[in-house]
Amino acid sequence: MELIKTIHISCVILSFSGFLLRGMWMLLSSAMLCNKWVKIVPHIIDTMLLLSAMFLVYLSGLSLFDNDWLLVKIIALVIYVLLGTLALKRGRTKRIKIMALVLSIITFLYILSVAVTKSVFGFISVVL
Repeated sequence: MELIKTIHISCVILSFSGFLLRGMWMLLSSAMLCNKWVKIVPHIIDTMLLLSAMFLVYLSGLSLFDNDWLLVKIIALVIYVLLGTLALKRGRTKRIKIMALVLSIITFLYILSVAVTKSVFGFISVVL
């Protein structure tokens, strides 16, 4: 289980680092975003991330309905993906893309804090 957890955490780091890099390229209107590998590698990393997450849930015997923090984390993940898509692809203006990028970073930090605290409040629970 430790190996799967290490793979999962490594994929989280790689995925978010790649997202930040692509976000920077978007801000700079860089042609790097058009490279084929830039479009393929994130999907490979994110697939490994999702598979390792599912395997961890299975190995841990966790249930979405018995662990509200896990359900909230999945809902926040969907929001993160939608915001990320808006930031890197579908945003019609640079302003919309920047707002979506900032909101996606905040959402990612929330997801991370929920994973660490095992609380639906995540980093908010630390403040309270």
